[in-house]
Formats: sequence, C-alpha cells, structure tokens
Amino acid sequence: MSCRIVFVVMKFSWLKRCSSSAFFERKDGLEEGLMREPRVLLLFAIGIGLIAGTFVDIVSSIDIAPASVPSTRVLLVDNSLNRPIYVPERQWSSYLGDIPYDVVHIPGGDDIPPLDEYTHMIISGSTASLVEPPAWVGVEAELVRDAASSGMAILGSCFGHQMIVYSLSGSQYVQRAAAPEIGWIEIEMTEDEGLFADAPNPWHAFAWHSDEVVNPPAPWRVLGHSSACPVHVIRYGDAPIWGLQSHPETKPLGAKILLFLDLLVFDWGSEGIRAALLQAPRDDRILGSVMERFLAGEDVSD
Repeated sequence: MSCRIVFVVMKFSWLKRCSSSAFFERKDGLEEGLMREPRVLLLFAIGIGLIAGTFVDIVSSIDIAPASVPSTRVLLVDNSLNRPIYVPERQWSSYLGDIPYDVVHIPGGDDIPPLDEYTHMIISGSTASLVEPPAWVGVEAELVRDAASSGMAILGSCFGHQMIVYSLSGSQYVQRAAAPEIGWIEIEMTEDEGLFADAPNPWHAFAWHSDEVVNPPAPWRVLGHSSACPVHVIRYGDAPIWGLQSHPETKPLGAKILLFLDLLVFDWGSEGIRAALLQAPRDDRILGSVMERFLAGEDVSD
C-alpha cells in the first residue's frame, strides 16, 4: 500500500510540474502561458479529479491478486518508450500478488535473464510499431520464440499481443489498423476458452492501438473480436500462449491519467484522445480471473 501511495504522489508531482509556464514554452505560439486558455484550465480540472480518484482505485484493486503458486516465477517484458508516464510493472504487479517476478526492459538494452528461471512471460504494450519496427524488436522476437519453444506460458497485451504473432508467424500479419481504437470497447468471444471461463460475454476493457493483427495463420485461433478489430483475442493452437489486443490490466482511472498526460505532453491535437477522455469507462475487470487461471498453469483447454 505504501508503494501505491508514493506512486500517487509521484503522479501528482508530475502534473504539478506540467502546470509550470516553462513546460508550456515548448509549444509554438503559446509563450504567454497556456494556463490562461480555457481548454487547459479544463484539462487541469480533469487531472485534479483523476488524481483524487486514485485513492478509490487503490482500495478497489486490493482484492484482485491471486494466491501464490509454488515454483511459479514471471518474466515481465516491459516495452515502454515513455517512462515515467507508462510503466507496465505498475499495472501488472497487482495481478501477481506475492508471486515473484522480474522485469526486463528490452528497448532500454537490459540483459535478458536465463529463461529456465521462469515459468510464465507477460509482454506489455508499447508506443512502438511493428509495422516500422525499431532495432530492439529483433532481440525481443528471438526471446519470444525461445520462450514458446521451451513451453513457457505467454500472455501478451496490445503491442505484446502483436509481438507474439510477429515473432511466431511473421511480420506480414501485423498491419496498420483499419480503424484504430482508443477508449473502452466491447469484446465478443466467438469460441469457448477456459482462460476466460469466468468472464462475461461480451466483456469490456480499455484499448489503445493503431496497429493490429490481420488474418493470423494456423495454428492461431481467433477467440474474440470487437466491432472495429476482427482479431482481439487469440491463442496459439492449444499451447499456453495468448494475445489480447486490449489493455485489461489498465484500470479506468489509470487509463484516464495516461490519456490526459499523452494529450498534454505529446499529442495535443488528437481528437481520438479527447473523445476517450470524455467517455464514460466501462470495464468488466476480467483480468483478475484470467490471471489466476494463467498463473495456476491448470488445463485451460476447451
């Protein structure tokens, strides 16, 4: 709990720094200070409300961590390019409970630990694109292939979902999304899948992606889709390898903060981000039960 409170303070400090006039001097034509503009005042009002609601999010997330599973150890592959705004460990750690895990940040050049020390791998999201992959993607693709060959259980979210297909089937199966998704979406399961046995159908979660998996070849099985994206949930045959195009690990408040900071710092003109900020979140919080089954290593086949 103390770590969560420190994180809240760090978030608030970040927003406070963003409010200084020096921060906004980088924006062309805004030398007089953007704080005088109504739209910025509105955004900062939203930001203050989001931070205040963090305490509610902390309390509501305490009960989602599964019990520890003996001999289980997780390798979290962190693909963030925008630290400290997006730190995947903060989102995934609450679903791991007291299960030991390590984080490897491949974009930052971290050394990859021996895979025989781990039973599970989680591959995070990223703002990187596999349509125009940076050099470090080759290193991660080899890691994913090695993990899959060893029989390790693998779960990828968003970029991680695309990375698994890219690594195991080829780059041609990841393309620009015909209709990028930003905000809370509905995902319909089209096949029964043990990992999602406790999830409603359809279920809702946060999504934010501009690329997508397209027509994955055998042995991939498409298990779910949204109205805009035909490949939202996949499994590699009957192997313990799954991909989720959405971000079910990202709780509504955390998503709002990420949207707010991205709009403020990187993409002021994005109408999609603005619309998502105004959207009423709908999150069925399916990841708690999904992670419990994933980490338990039980037979999750149909």
